[in-house]
Amino acid sequence: MHRPSVPGDLDDPGQVWARAATLAVVAAAMDDGDEYTVGPQGLHCWNGGGAYWWRLRVYEDGRALLCGHDADGSYTHTGDRRIDFLAGGPAWLPWEQLRAEADGNLLGFVYWYEDGGWARAPYPAALPDDGLAMAMSWAAPGGAAVEEITERLVALMETEVHPVAEVRAFIAAAADRTVGAAEVAALLDAVCGRDCWYEVRPEAALAFAAELGLTAGERAGVAAVVA
Repeated sequence: MHRPSVPGDLDDPGQVWARAATLAVVAAAMDDGDEYTVGPQGLHCWNGGGAYWWRLRVYEDGRALLCGHDADGSYTHTGDRRIDFLAGGPAWLPWEQLRAEADGNLLGFVYWYEDGGWARAPYPAALPDDGLAMAMSWAAPGGAAVEEITERLVALMETEVHPVAEVRAFIAAAADRTVGAAEVAALLDAVCGRDCWYEVRPEAALAFAAELGLTAGERAGVAAVVA
């Protein structure tokens, strides 16, 4: 990704959602440091150590909103002058919520997707970074993003495996809304490996996959999609 990031650093919202959901499903199976919730405002991630947070909301018509903050990478909230992250933003954004977060100095980046492309507010020329690359490098276009997710999961699980193929297969199933018990089991078996010391809860992972709308017969992100 660029530093600071540009809208072209983000893949299609459906792909970003499927990757984010993959991380969330694994997190639901074990205590890995990140906490995920899903609701009317989208899929929300909080890092247990306070290093970052992000929220992704995908609408039925393909629009999307991505916002968050990275404690080490978001330089957008420092200095005497705040960046207006909502400058040029479309009317459909949840303005009240975002304004409250901006006023609370909680935002490091805000990106919105409509008409086939991502956009954001303009940044000052001297801005070092907005934190997107550090918090969500796995959201970038291309196969390297799957490598990023795999490396993140392996690091969290403290195993010696590198299950790129299995992670890629689960992301594809999540995007197609065909996740079932077999797909969850295959992902967890691959990610955890035989030397994982975490307690693994596949039932909880499958339940969260259903809540995310990843299971057969559901629409991707249905719990986080609003008209």
